[in-house]
Amino acid sequence: MAAGGTRALDELRRAGVVHTVHEYAPHEPTGLDRGHGRAWGEDAAAALGVDPARILKTLIASVDGRLAVAVVPVAAELDLKRLADAIGGRRATMAEPGSAERATGYVRGGISPLGQRRRLPTVVDAAALDLPTIFVSAGRRGLQVELAPADLVRLAGAVVARIARID
Repeated sequence: MAAGGTRALDELRRAGVVHTVHEYAPHEPTGLDRGHGRAWGEDAAAALGVDPARILKTLIASVDGRLAVAVVPVAAELDLKRLADAIGGRRATMAEPGSAERATGYVRGGISPLGQRRRLPTVVDAAALDLPTIFVSAGRRGLQVELAPADLVRLAGAVVARIARID
């Protein structure tokens, strides 16, 4: 791995995907992290001077007892029922942070939808495809990668569905 590299960035390089890495000094969210990952995503948007609609958070849920990845805008909440429907499940709940970290190999606040320890079923919110580029975690806190949404969907082997609810 290159200095400062992550498995997510290595996967992008190997695939020859055009991307831009953005680094910033992350802040540990204080109090409750509103909306699962929102505080880290809002922190990234502010630090990078990017419209929060372009920053997507990576959430890990348990669908019928199996872990799955949901990629949704930071300003939105994950609709667990829609996530379950998108991958042919019946019931979804948020995964325990420790389970998410063990399965992905990333720490909370830095979980990337790419380069995970083991590939999990992944769903990207359909709103992402309306944007020319999006930002997702590059595999550690304070590191985002900007890429075309279609490239994320292809590399992650993701399904595209409306799984987000805007507050």
